[in-house]
Amino acid sequence: MFKGSIVAIVTPFKNGEIDEESLRQLVEFQIENGTDGIVPCGTTGEASTLDYEEHDRVIEIVVHQAKKRVPIIAGTGSNSTKEAIEITEHAKRVGADGALLVTPYYNKPSQEGLYRHYKTVAEAVALPQVLYNVPGRTGVNMLPETVARLADIANIVGIKEATGSLQQASEIIALCGDRIDVLSGDDFTTFPMMACGGAGVISVTANIMPKEVAAMVDFFNAGDLEAARLIHLNLLKISNAMFIETNPVPVKTALGLMGKCSDHVRLPLAPMSEANTAKLAGIMKQYNLI
Repeated sequence: MFKGSIVAIVTPFKNGEIDEESLRQLVEFQIENGTDGIVPCGTTGEASTLDYEEHDRVIEIVVHQAKKRVPIIAGTGSNSTKEAIEITEHAKRVGADGALLVTPYYNKPSQEGLYRHYKTVAEAVALPQVLYNVPGRTGVNMLPETVARLADIANIVGIKEATGSLQQASEIIALCGDRIDVLSGDDFTTFPMMACGGAGVISVTANIMPKEVAAMVDFFNAGDLEAARLIHLNLLKISNAMFIETNPVPVKTALGLMGKCSDHVRLPLAPMSEANTAKLAGIMKQYNLI
């Protein structure tokens, strides 16, 4: 249902508050450059430091600015099932096309707990839902067998698989078939995951290079694997640079260097070190981004 090059968009701040105008401009930048969908309030959108009112507001801004030109998959996950339902209900009310729900973090649920969590949210809110597995952030890995169980629920339509493991992604695809769309959650796995049957990517790199990420996915889907492969290899260096410090610090620093928005991140995240900023700027110059 949700396929192609989808951006995990940053949340720009100004004077400590949401920079609404810059966020709207970033939405336009994405749509103008071929992005197939937008995820506000994901990991890259610093959802963990937004209060509930801000979280709701960011989703509203992105939905209203996009005007149905591309689908909006709102980040609505929580480590409280009740809160996840409330945030997902709000996303539906304001017109989001789907929800991205991260595995509950910190409380480290069992596989049965994960299944019941997602099943409860799906049954409570009639909105297409995308699972989000990122054990490096949450402390829990949702196994392929659990994903396969959840794929039987009608409005669970996809998974953002961010383990970095092609083996795990392949196992999910093998177990689920066409019951669920598997999206890469790591830019460096997009091309190989699509070769295994993946449907695209929820991308960090697309924040700064949306046209190139979209072109790679489009070439792959058109059957031009060589063109897609070459873009994949070309993007590796800049994609790796997006993780020289904790995401979204590098991508926000990059957007700041490009003049797209402030590079401000909220505590406990800190600004990028001078050494890494210089390293990032050097790489960006190689891509003619600055």
